[in-house]
Amino acid sequence: MLTTERLSLDSSQIKAAAKSFGFHKVGIASVAANYEDNAVAHLQAWLALGYHADMAWMNNPKRTDIHSCMKEVRSLICVALNYYTPYQHADEREYGKISRYGWGRDYHKVMNKKLKAFSDWLQAQGEGIKTRYYGDTGPIQDKVWAQRAGIGWIAKNGNVITREYGSWVFLGEVLTNLELTPDRPHTQHCGTCTRCLEACPTGAITQPFVVDANRCIAYHTIENRAEELPESIKPHLKGWVAGCDICQDVCPWNQRFARETDIEDFQPYPWNIKPELAELAEISERDWDRRFRASALRRIKPEMLRRNARANLKSKKDVS
Repeated sequence: MLTTERLSLDSSQIKAAAKSFGFHKVGIASVAANYEDNAVAHLQAWLALGYHADMAWMNNPKRTDIHSCMKEVRSLICVALNYYTPYQHADEREYGKISRYGWGRDYHKVMNKKLKAFSDWLQAQGEGIKTRYYGDTGPIQDKVWAQRAGIGWIAKNGNVITREYGSWVFLGEVLTNLELTPDRPHTQHCGTCTRCLEACPTGAITQPFVVDANRCIAYHTIENRAEELPESIKPHLKGWVAGCDICQDVCPWNQRFARETDIEDFQPYPWNIKPELAELAEISERDWDRRFRASALRRIKPEMLRRNARANLKSKKDVS
């Protein structure tokens, strides 16, 4: 087993190096530690309720055993990137709403480029060092490990909240066979607040820390491949065509501590801030390809985007 002592490399040096690659937060978790967060039991109970909807990948058994991702893993270096920009969603009836995460360049590309550079640096520090990195791309309970590594805590709406940036962060992990000194797991700081539960128009947060994807606007606008959205969802879209930020927008931590990112790639493309519903409802394959090139929103196929926009237009017409 490799140790940091043999390599003259300690956890603080590794975290400083990660920061130099542009990560805003860095923490370390130990695979050997006895974390009393019941993460596996919580996941299994959530799956048993069918709250993952059609997201079959959430039931991948690898999620319950980090060694299935890398058998030699001893530590996880968890990182976070702040993606907040100060622009606001439009409330006018003719415009749609796109979740902040998709306003700029595809976060997978930004995160993975930094993870690869950091991972390559780490391997270069000594013979025998092994790494594997993930940026929302593998069967890892990334929020659980982020909390264990002290990045932030899993909130009542299921997102990870950080003290410095609220929940406007992307998460990534570098798995390594190095035995590193871990950070303390983050404590929970939602208190008695229930704003996210009260604000969700579909009741998707069925109880604190439990989100039912079957009721979630973000799930239905991004992952649901059906020709039509459920009738129970359509009246509550409130303009959302790609994701949903309602539970994050009302969070006191986000309202008080969100600050603009220094990553230029996360600045929004102008057409993503106030997209016209009528235009999206008729968007062509060619225009979709041009408009969402190098965007995380490519997961929402043209027919899905048209479906989402038309459902909003009909809902707004029915209300008027």
